[in-house]
Amino acid sequence: MRSLSDASGACGGSRASDSMTDTFRTCRWPDVAYQLGLPVDGRYVSGCLLEFQIYIQGGRSAWVWFQELLGVTPPPSQVQKYAVNCSLFQETFGECPDGADDETVRRYVRAYIMMLLGTQLFADKSGNRVHIRWLPYVARLEEMGTYSWGSAALAWLYRCMCRVANRHVVKLAGPLQLLQSWIFWRFPLFRPAGYETFSWPLASRWSGYNPSGSEKGPRVQMWRLRIDRLQDREFIWMPYSSPDVLQVVHPEALEHRHMALWRSVTSLIYFAVIEWHQIDRVLPQFGGVQPVRVPP
Repeated sequence: MRSLSDASGACGGSRASDSMTDTFRTCRWPDVAYQLGLPVDGRYVSGCLLEFQIYIQGGRSAWVWFQELLGVTPPPSQVQKYAVNCSLFQETFGECPDGADDETVRRYVRAYIMMLLGTQLFADKSGNRVHIRWLPYVARLEEMGTYSWGSAALAWLYRCMCRVANRHVVKLAGPLQLLQSWIFWRFPLFRPAGYETFSWPLASRWSGYNPSGSEKGPRVQMWRLRIDRLQDREFIWMPYSSPDVLQVVHPEALEHRHMALWRSVTSLIYFAVIEWHQIDRVLPQFGGVQPVRVPP
């Protein structure tokens, strides 16, 4: 994700930093559904961040629960408050053994989901820790699909984008795959050449993209210049309407029960983070005409 690091640095020091942050926040529910294939309808993602024992049956320690669900107890050297180093997950759950029984498979599934949530969708700036806030979710694997993961990921992205607008913030957290793919789909000027094959989810189109880490300084300057020179016509409002895209989209994503929510003006919840999904500000994404805002 070096390209996004460059982009965040460019926005942080650019004259257009505030406006570009607002532009990136036009990423909405349809983008989450198309880009990552995540559900946007369902229960909100929230819960306890501290004092887990109050909410665990029998008042057990959170680390006792960790051992019951994953079969291991992390040593103190691998724990930072309520987070566990990724290295423990990688070393312990790198590959599920052949012939594993059902309970072993479930433990590996829980570990994989916690890694996916903690380092991809809801990553912090460290990028190497997994919070145990996910224990209540992986304890009930059969209910994982009932949550609005798309809403939670979007809320976290909005909050991270607000933070990175501060010129003193130099690292960007959040679901960076979503942001990177959204940029490439919406801004052809920033899109790398040679990635013309579509697949599902749409963010997988860029799976082989890995820019060089050299010459970062000149690249950031280039990003700043490109951002400052952006024109309205260089933003694609409806990138998902082409037949080539619709051919690869999973049919469930296009069901009315999902699409009906995309136009909702409502709150997005991710634990203590609450942001607004203001679809009324991006009507051209749905083929509408955006009225001129009247000053209060």
